[in-house]
Amino acid sequence: MPYIPDFDTDAILDILNLISQKHPEGSPERDAIELAQIALIYPRHMRKEDDFRRFYRDFLDPSFKLKVSHEFATREEADKWLASGKVEDAERVRIAGKGFMVVRLPGRFTFMSAPLEGEEEGTDESEEDSE
Repeated sequence: MPYIPDFDTDAILDILNLISQKHPEGSPERDAIELAQIALIYPRHMRKEDDFRRFYRDFLDPSFKLKVSHEFATREEADKWLASGKVEDAERVRIAGKGFMVVRLPGRFTFMSAPLEGEEEGTDESEEDSE
């Protein structure tokens, strides 16, 4: 996929609309295209277009790597840090060599398995272990 600097969101939405009209309403293709349109509108709605453009640029940069904010030898160490409240939603960490992401749930933060580069997906570590 080529990088499109300074893309025009409205022009892309118009193109996606033309493509979606070629598929019957309720088809998986049309549903997927309409979902993609909503996904493009969301950053504008949330006033996060600059963040989205930065993510898009970084995503297509071959040297882009996820940034790990903290590394912990054990889950217990990570849980203590999580309980400290000095965490951010979507923060990436490594626990005992495996990748996790901090996720905000109602009233608390927890870890969700989120493999980092070079890791295999499918770890059985449950995010519910963190209370």
